[in-house]
Amino acid sequence: MIEAIGLTSIPRKEQPPAVDNVSFEAHTGRVTALLGAPGAGKTTALRLMLELQRGRGITYFRGRPLHGIPHPAHEVGVLLGDVPGHPARSVRGHLRMLCAASGVPARRADEVLEAVGLVSLRDERLGTLSRGMDRRLGLACALLPDPHTLVLDDPARGLAVGERRWLYDMLREHAAQGGTVLCSTADPKEAARFADHVVTLDGGRVVADQRAADFARTRLRPRVVVRSPHAARLSVLLAQRARSTQRSVEVVREGGNRLCVYGTTCAEVGETAFRNGIVVHQLADEVGDMGPGAGAGAETSTAQGPQPSSAAIDAQTGPDPEPVPAAALDPGPEPEFASPALGPGPEPGFASPAPDPDPEPEFAPPAPGSSPEPEPPTPAPDPSPEPEPSAPAPAPVPEAAPAASTTLEPPQEAPADDTPQAAPSQQHTTPRPTTVALPPPVLVRPAPTPLRPVRYEIRRAAGVATGYIVGACVLAVSALTAVLLARIGHTPQPRLLAAWPAELPLPPAALGAGLLGALAFGDEFRHPALAVDRGTVPRRLGLLTAKLFVASLTALALAVLTVGCTAEVLYLVYGSELVALPADWPALSAGWLALVTGCAWAGVLAAGVFRSTTAGLAAVVAVPLLVVPAVHKMTEGLSARGPVPFAGRLKGGLPPRWPFGGEQQLEALLRLLAQPVGGAMALSVLALLCAYAFTGLRSRVR
Repeated sequence: MIEAIGLTSIPRKEQPPAVDNVSFEAHTGRVTALLGAPGAGKTTALRLMLELQRGRGITYFRGRPLHGIPHPAHEVGVLLGDVPGHPARSVRGHLRMLCAASGVPARRADEVLEAVGLVSLRDERLGTLSRGMDRRLGLACALLPDPHTLVLDDPARGLAVGERRWLYDMLREHAAQGGTVLCSTADPKEAARFADHVVTLDGGRVVADQRAADFARTRLRPRVVVRSPHAARLSVLLAQRARSTQRSVEVVREGGNRLCVYGTTCAEVGETAFRNGIVVHQLADEVGDMGPGAGAGAETSTAQGPQPSSAAIDAQTGPDPEPVPAAALDPGPEPEFASPALGPGPEPGFASPAPDPDPEPEFAPPAPGSSPEPEPPTPAPDPSPEPEPSAPAPAPVPEAAPAASTTLEPPQEAPADDTPQAAPSQQHTTPRPTTVALPPPVLVRPAPTPLRPVRYEIRRAAGVATGYIVGACVLAVSALTAVLLARIGHTPQPRLLAAWPAELPLPPAALGAGLLGALAFGDEFRHPALAVDRGTVPRRLGLLTAKLFVASLTALALAVLTVGCTAEVLYLVYGSELVALPADWPALSAGWLALVTGCAWAGVLAAGVFRSTTAGLAAVVAVPLLVVPAVHKMTEGLSARGPVPFAGRLKGGLPPRWPFGGEQQLEALLRLLAQPVGGAMALSVLALLCAYAFTGLRSRVR
């Protein structure tokens, strides 16, 4: 069960808040629709519920707020907007990465793919999926951790009729198994079709909170749409007939020659037009939307709906009764589609909308010649034979019986919300599927281990070709640079093996490691649903440790491969003279590995602090350009104060003897830190680590 209490967004400048004191409930075992026009505040309300946006109010998921749930991914499955994921990642690789992030077995990805029908597309890239397959993958991502609650933001946007029916059947199946479903939509007919409860938002406020049956009865009213060049005359005739028969009929002019008649049928409107010789260009059943405020008073509108008999007053007080000649110039530029009619019943109190594609054929009156009343009894039998075949269901016409039965069923089942039963009449090739099945539940969840974020980070980094491309480019540029430096000459052997010209602030391997480190947080910032355990990017020590660990392994591999590749190329081109092992190779190797690893760490921390890959790479480049000169000046100032260098003073201040010859390693480390680049990198990494911890503490305080 979801309980949203007082959700209010923070207004910008002098504008009103997008969501103002929104409170509602979504019960277990039901599909709740959050209905509203674009800009009504649906997405903002969902983001406030999921704590993705700052504001006031609180939301309880089965009695607990989201920040009080140890593993929110196991409780709430979320789909906001497009499917979050790198476009070059495969469908199966994306789900396996989310399995590692959610702490479920990797085989869960195959189970979910089979449930949503994407087994044949598991090796496709996310960027090549169609809109329907993308929505299926989004639902698979939401169902992957086996959550109790589903929160979806307009999941059927842009889908075909068959895909929408499949999606809503999956949601209803999840609710039938004891789950809670909250789904936003902008189409009132769609909300009445799939939801059990409808919450209507308008201007950031809740204007209606009612069952689907009450919503359909108060807001969605069946009507007859008529287009005629004599619309004003036809409206007067319909009002006169309503007075004579003591029926509640409402006629509304909607611009030009279009009339909307409530409380009658196509047969009665067509008969009236035919008897009076009025030309009719369109005659169809439709379901009209009465606006977001129509469902605010469900009980009052239900009690007062069929009672009034002043049909003539309603018919004469349309929105535009006067300007008939001016409106006649407009042939109705805004035609409303009448195919998804939700309820063809003749009574205005119909409460169960169902998709019905015009159960009665369009009425085309005979030639409006000179005889205004040519044999009135002749058109009367036309509407009567249509409902008669539904009762006996004659065998010679097997296709007419289902159409008539769908026409008469909705009024009989008005209290029930079984609207999808009429969907087969709209698209007979895809009946209501009975094979929709959710993936099996996760019975045993692995215990949280430190390897979970490491497994997630490895699958994230290895799932796309970006790392491999960067590594190949670094090796190629390093080999070419080493060959050019050897040809020019006057380059020390350590710089030659590292492919580090004196004119560049950093070697290509260090820049590549920094770029890969800066890309470590890219997926989480672009697609927040990929973050571990939360909808926002978490400031957790486990995730940071995993990213630093994987970045270190990548940097070490890149450093070793760079030296090996340049040495092999130099050996093939110039012989063995340039690849001889130097005497102080342990210290040089430690310094080289520390430099590349420090660049990778700086990229990871800067990307985590500034939430940008570009900022992470800029921090790596700024170390030799800005920090190194500052550190160099500091060390020169410290060395100028005494005859002993700064590194020597550091060494002299430590104990003289270390076990197992540790003084040699310590001396090499101090020499490395005493260098401008090494000291600058150490200071930069320490500063970024402190900034990351500070931002994490600040987010927790908020």
